[in-house]
Amino acid sequence: MELVRENVLDVLGAVMEPDLKKDIVSANLVEELKIEENAISLRVMVSNPAMHARRRMQEAIEFNLKNKFGKEISINCEVAAMPAEAKEAHVQRKVLPEVKHVVAVASGKGGVGKSTVTANLAGGLAKAGYRVGVVDADIYGPSMPTMFDVVDEKPTMLDVEGTPKINPVVSYGIKILSIGFFTEQDNAVVWRGPMASKALTQMFTDAYWGKLDYLLIDLPPGTGDIHLSLVQDVPLDGAVVVSTPQEVALADARKGVNMFRLESINVPVIGIIENMAWFTPEELPDNKYYIFGRDGAKNLAAGMNVPFIGQLPLIQGIREAGDVGRPAVFQENSPIADALDELVRTFVKEVDLLKSK
Repeated sequence: MELVRENVLDVLGAVMEPDLKKDIVSANLVEELKIEENAISLRVMVSNPAMHARRRMQEAIEFNLKNKFGKEISINCEVAAMPAEAKEAHVQRKVLPEVKHVVAVASGKGGVGKSTVTANLAGGLAKAGYRVGVVDADIYGPSMPTMFDVVDEKPTMLDVEGTPKINPVVSYGIKILSIGFFTEQDNAVVWRGPMASKALTQMFTDAYWGKLDYLLIDLPPGTGDIHLSLVQDVPLDGAVVVSTPQEVALADARKGVNMFRLESINVPVIGIIENMAWFTPEELPDNKYYIFGRDGAKNLAAGMNVPFIGQLPLIQGIREAGDVGRPAVFQENSPIADALDELVRTFVKEVDLLKSK
């Protein structure tokens, strides 16, 4: 076969983009194709940003071209992740097709209040009239059943077009799935990484979430297998990083932001939330005590060029509300609820700004 552009495109038309279910030529994913003597150079876009997915695409392209034009040809093939806006134009989600915004809530370290922030974000969004779901992906320390007072509940099964699906538990109008629903409350979950990742994936692929405006994912602390599996299997629109102002937490929060920025992950960071920003005693309502330092996460956001969503004080009422299964955002005529509502409004604004870029 003669090495000309028409023939090269004909060969590339046999290479499929697995997520889009189209060949890379008809999907207009081939860019900068150049042919010079016995050399081919090209750039190909793919939907999945993961390194292994891009490598598989490169191998498929090189195999097909060498098979048709001979092993002696030189091939320079760059495979890059498709920009978010192009991806949206190309494909409707296979996973969670009716969910508008899928957002992960992460923290570099444990104990910074990530789950509490997730629960109150979800509650605030539901209060504002949005359709909301929460996936408790903290496999080793699930807390959403407690925070939404559904510890004794179990998901039911639902028939969706002939396929059995998990029907999430509903509390305060919020759909919830947690590994805690499938394990005994007092038993430790001792799973290796792949098993934990598979269990997490099933809460997306084997569940019926229906139409949602927001699906929040409460991630485990740190940066590990579960985080990598999530970005490969679930179409994240962005991530929120939660931190306290203290330096040891900020160092880990910085790692969390940088993890989402990795080329192999490439998930936009919607913003940073500073939890436990200060403490105000009930008997001294005008006083603020910066127990963990002052404006640490706020300054981190500015330094990393990431939006700052807001600060939450260290308030006993927020902890008590979570313990009794009614997130503090649902309290009526409460300064705590007002602060959480403002945080939710800023979060929605930042998500909309991200989508408009």
